[in-house]
Amino acid sequence: MVRVQEIPLNQIQRPLPRENDPKKVQDLMESIAEIGQQEPIDILEVDGRYYGFSGCHRYEACQRLGKETILARVRKAPKSVLKMHLA
Repeated sequence: MVRVQEIPLNQIQRPLPRENDPKKVQDLMESIAEIGQQEPIDILEVDGRYYGFSGCHRYEACQRLGKETILARVRKAPKSVLKMHLA
């Protein structure tokens, strides 16, 4: 089951480092500041902890804007699914 909700940015772990396109982040910052976040990021919830593997540009844009939360599609998953994402 997937639910859409606001998640505090400081509760999201991003275990795989990504290289972001600075222009894309800047464009997203302008868009989010003007009209808000339109597309949620995808989050895995494993044992009450949040893990993000996609939406890295939106995540960084929200961080730079000083947002405390980000709109996310949250899917509960067992540790075995998390391990597959980390492999």
